[in-house]
Amino acid sequence: MTRPRSFFSFCKATLAATTLMAAPLLLSGCGFKPLYGEEKGGVDAPSELKEVYVANIAERFGQQLRLALQAQMASDGPEDPHKYKLVVQPSLNAEAIDIHGDNTTGRTRMLATARWQLLTIEATPQILAQGNTQTMDGYTTTYEQYFALTMNMENTEARIAQTLGGQITQQVATWFKTHAPPAALPDNRPKTFYPSPNVIPEADQGAPMEQEG
Repeated sequence: MTRPRSFFSFCKATLAATTLMAAPLLLSGCGFKPLYGEEKGGVDAPSELKEVYVANIAERFGQQLRLALQAQMASDGPEDPHKYKLVVQPSLNAEAIDIHGDNTTGRTRMLATARWQLLTIEATPQILAQGNTQTMDGYTTTYEQYFALTMNMENTEARIAQTLGGQITQQVATWFKTHAPPAALPDNRPKTFYPSPNVIPEADQGAPMEQEG
């Protein structure tokens, strides 16, 4: 008797689902541990991520990155940041490629980098972890249609913000699992101070300063 085609499709789907369900069990025997999985006696990374307060980031792209970080760290529940503070310093640069004979370009490439630090929320904050991440994207340049050009640029910035947010979230979650100490500067290295326009001076005669690193 010939089996209907739907029967074989059902068997293939059932076999694929069974394989996917058994994959974590097979990988666990090789030392694999899911980053966002729960384990007895271990750190629950998703719960720790909800305790991270993302500090304000300047400019529109910074706000997009902050919103992406808040959404990705809060995951499926409301965030409740009381233990950690995440400070992110992004940088976004654009360069023209596909240069034409009339000195116009048909493509714009954008390179974004971000440096982050995870601090404790207390009277004297301590640096727990820090890292860097970068990504690249681009959009087609259409000078004849200004609205379309603006939309292409804004959509590219939104994608970059989501990508950087995902990478930073993954790095922070990895630290929650490993608790690797941050790289420290040698004690004999001279400390540099530089003016900061964002810090309120302590006195009328004193200029606002911040310490390097």
